[in-house]
Amino acid sequence: MSLKIVRRLIPEWGTTYGPAGEGSFPAVMVFHGSEGAWSGWSHRNAVLLAAHGYLAFPFGYSKGGNAWNAGSIENVSLDRSLEAFRALRAFEAVGEKAAFYGVSRGAEHALLLTALMAEEGLEGLPDAVAVHSPPDVVCGAFDSKAYRDAGDPGWQPWDPGERAWSWRGSSENLLPTKQIEIERYDGPIFLSHGSADRVWSVDMTKRLEARLLAHGRKPEVHIYEGQDHIPTSAAENLHHENLLTFLERNLLAS
Repeated sequence: MSLKIVRRLIPEWGTTYGPAGEGSFPAVMVFHGSEGAWSGWSHRNAVLLAAHGYLAFPFGYSKGGNAWNAGSIENVSLDRSLEAFRALRAFEAVGEKAAFYGVSRGAEHALLLTALMAEEGLEGLPDAVAVHSPPDVVCGAFDSKAYRDAGDPGWQPWDPGERAWSWRGSSENLLPTKQIEIERYDGPIFLSHGSADRVWSVDMTKRLEARLLAHGRKPEVHIYEGQDHIPTSAAENLHHENLLTFLERNLLAS
């Protein structure tokens, strides 16, 4: 039996998953959340995208960590993420179009990088941006080693003063609570959120939608009623149908 999904390495950056065979494919750069690069969720999402005709690149940006520890999202260089995206666009198996897809902290990453690229008028902006459970503001750093459930004796509040991201060597313009100015981007945007999300409030997606509309943008927005941060199987299937329809319309349409 021949493989229908194959791995292809982008030298120095990491593996991709895509359809077998020759030719070029539309690409999706996949950003993981606070579960970290080693958890496998972003690879699982990449394989799902690959099964539908995309060359998907699960980009591991968290610092440190291993198969038992998620590592941290602290002082992550968004310049490095930009370099990785440019490497993806230049990869021999990638066609003319490439998108971002992120969930949770990965959604924040995707929106923030897009907004910064648009602010500087950089070439090679993503052709589409899709995010699930995004925040509408820059959030503080996260270190999995310090995480405990509320009520655990070792629990401690998230320090909003710790910086998650840097750009051009500085985090001074990326302070926690700063609005993510995704309205600077005029390309297609997909926003989705569970109405009962207990990690990132659905109000954040609603604020993003309102701000985008106020700036003349037309985001595609899906609110999944009763769904938490991790959706049920049925809700996730619906989400993937919505996501794939969005990507098909914006990456595959001539």
